[in-house]
Amino acid sequence: MWSAELHALWRRAPVRRGTVLYESFAGNGALCNPEALFRELLDAPDMADLRHIWVLKSRRSPAFRSEFANNPRVSFVRYKSSGYVRALATSEYLINNATFPPEFGKRRGQVYVNTWHGTPLKRMGYDMPDGAMESANTLRNFVSADFLLSQNSFMTHQIFETAYKLRGAFRGLVIEQGAPRVDRQYMADEQVGAARARLEAEGIPLGEREIVLYAPTWKGQSFAAPIDDAEEIVAAAGELQRLLGDDRFIVLLKTHQVVHALAAANADYRRILVSNDIPTNTLLGITSILVTDYSSIFFDFLSTGRPIVFYAPDAADYSVSRGTYFTSDELPGPVFGTVEQVAETVRSFSGGTPTAAYDSRRADWRRRFAGRDDGNASRRVIDVVFRGHSGTHGTVSLAEQPRTALLLHLGSMNSNGITTSALNLLRSIDHDAFDVSVVFTRPSNGQQRANQSRVDPRVRQFHRAGGMNGSAVTHLRRRLAEWFGRRDVHRLSAGQRRMWDDEWRRCFGAAPFEAVVDFDGYGPFWATMLLHAPGARHYIWLHNNLSAETHRIIRGRERIRHSLQAVFALYHEFDALVSVSPALNEINRNGLSVAYGVDPSAFASARNLVDGSHVLDAARVPIGQLTELGHAPESHHGMPPWAAEMTADSSTVWFITLGRFSTEKNQSRLIRAFAQVHREHSESRLLLVGYGPVRSELERLIRHLDLESSAFLAGPYENPFPILAAADCFVLSSDYEGQPMVILEAAIVGLPIVSVNFATIRDALPESTIRIVDQDDDSLAGGMLAFLRGEVPPQRLDAERYNRAATGEFVTAITTVGARSSPTRS
Repeated sequence: MWSAELHALWRRAPVRRGTVLYESFAGNGALCNPEALFRELLDAPDMADLRHIWVLKSRRSPAFRSEFANNPRVSFVRYKSSGYVRALATSEYLINNATFPPEFGKRRGQVYVNTWHGTPLKRMGYDMPDGAMESANTLRNFVSADFLLSQNSFMTHQIFETAYKLRGAFRGLVIEQGAPRVDRQYMADEQVGAARARLEAEGIPLGEREIVLYAPTWKGQSFAAPIDDAEEIVAAAGELQRLLGDDRFIVLLKTHQVVHALAAANADYRRILVSNDIPTNTLLGITSILVTDYSSIFFDFLSTGRPIVFYAPDAADYSVSRGTYFTSDELPGPVFGTVEQVAETVRSFSGGTPTAAYDSRRADWRRRFAGRDDGNASRRVIDVVFRGHSGTHGTVSLAEQPRTALLLHLGSMNSNGITTSALNLLRSIDHDAFDVSVVFTRPSNGQQRANQSRVDPRVRQFHRAGGMNGSAVTHLRRRLAEWFGRRDVHRLSAGQRRMWDDEWRRCFGAAPFEAVVDFDGYGPFWATMLLHAPGARHYIWLHNNLSAETHRIIRGRERIRHSLQAVFALYHEFDALVSVSPALNEINRNGLSVAYGVDPSAFASARNLVDGSHVLDAARVPIGQLTELGHAPESHHGMPPWAAEMTADSSTVWFITLGRFSTEKNQSRLIRAFAQVHREHSESRLLLVGYGPVRSELERLIRHLDLESSAFLAGPYENPFPILAAADCFVLSSDYEGQPMVILEAAIVGLPIVSVNFATIRDALPESTIRIVDQDDDSLAGGMLAFLRGEVPPQRLDAERYNRAATGEFVTAITTVGARSSPTRS
């Protein structure tokens, strides 16, 4: 059982001093670095007071369970059981070679040691394709840890510091003292005999033959869903055995943890498949020759000095799809694409003696990557973590960070003006001055994923997954406080404050931020969450006339009124409330400062940014290649009628608007105004691109006005810019706006613009010649007719100059802090 309620229950229990929890590969066995540290601790006389808990999935590691079944200091819990939740919440020491699940959050008084599971050849973290998405939970675990174990300097700096962007975000220590699991490779003669006997007992007929270990890594785009290539790798092992013969060598297969279950399910594989119960490094200690592809296992094997052969028939494809840190000609062993070449090379070895061709390179790699793998790494790690001797062994801090640490919450990541502005800001901000992180709920649909993939690669991404851990009563109190606009419950109630502080640590660990920004600004959850950032300045962005927004009708109701009012109740705790235009700043100051007790001096402005290059590049895509979100490319059976006409008929004149189909955008006014225009100019057309709750109402209005052949609804599109650029005039009919991004985008592609008058339209665009008309059907129709008479000139925007100014406004807003002090700051 796993639930927020259960987790909250055990988080109220005291941390049990002297209790150590071990987890390896999500409970797949008693394996890797955690197993090595466990045995060292168990045998250490000065650690006799420790109690040890192993996390194992059902029926995993029966031999290990039997070995310690009668040891009162050792117990077991099933992965993700209620016992697991209790142990995870109450153990003093937490040791994991991978990651704890999203629900995990380290408590005060716990010590988290992440040992990781080896030096990688494959690119990791943000160095791999879609790295931010794939490694989100790993990053969350790393910034929560007190200690990270590193086998070598490459692991410390290339992987932890760079690939996972831990410089400045990780506040613990990196213990760069080798891999504890490699200690198992240093074996006395009797240990070698015992290890070989154990393989025999597993049904593997070793005899006196030397072991050639074939250990490929997993394949696929996701660690959570590896490709089932068991048949392929077993066939390769069988062919290698056939070519080598049965007299001198036996070929054994060691699969990656994520593939092992797939291979073990086939009884035919068991005579060569090494059980997960046998520690990999024990196996390496008795292996004469290692055959692998991209697996990190060869870094461990370097300490033996024995030969390594790389069998990589898909090397070219793998390099493109995933990538490696070293090229084939840099590796400490020959690289082949056929089993025949591998077999020929293996036969040339005698008893595991290195060949002269690779002696020097292998020795160099051993110094660089296994120089601290001397059989005593476990003891040194325990000295640091459990005995507090960090000064006597090499540790590395990644905490120093000269840049200002900044966190922005970006909102839903759906395609809208807020997301567009945020992505543009992340691209334009000075990354030499700011260490930028962003947070949003883990993307779940194609639109969100597409926008997430556009986040600047220099930015660290935190993806919130899982729910807030807290009792049902505590959550009910939180929701009631939001509903009734009670400002201070999250801070004044001890239970509420504890829940929010716990959630902050669950999401961000100990990562420090000097400034946190709720760039979305629409939801009470994230507004409250960011107020619990310890030691930070707090800012919230106001993208619209928020007083008016409370009355926005969505599907017949004011659906965001209560949530916005809950946000308003928190405004007084923020250091600054930043509107996206000077005019909007005055509107929000006048409408909100008195009503919600906010110091008027806390209001500021910073304009949205625009990505001019992206707009122009995206606009070059042919309209016929565009696909509406949620539709397969072939679903239209060719271009829709409006697109065919827009691209083929030069006699038509197209008015266009882009935006959410909702009441405050008032597209119905635009349709009625267009009906007047179309009566005078039959060559005119209207295209409304977007999505939203009033779409069906707009469709009915078009039918009612008999405009089906001249007014069209389309979208949403991930890339609407080719359609925008193909139109002749942009029209905006909104009742109110903040700073409409689409105005900037229309100016970038050089469209004339007609807009109804609202409070922020006059500073929406620098050096504007927008045709501004009154907010009624006749006036809007008059503006559109003025365009047809040639009286509305095209707009122009120097996006680069504009962005420099807008970025400066953003920096000023988040670095100029008033005398007020947030009451939640620690």
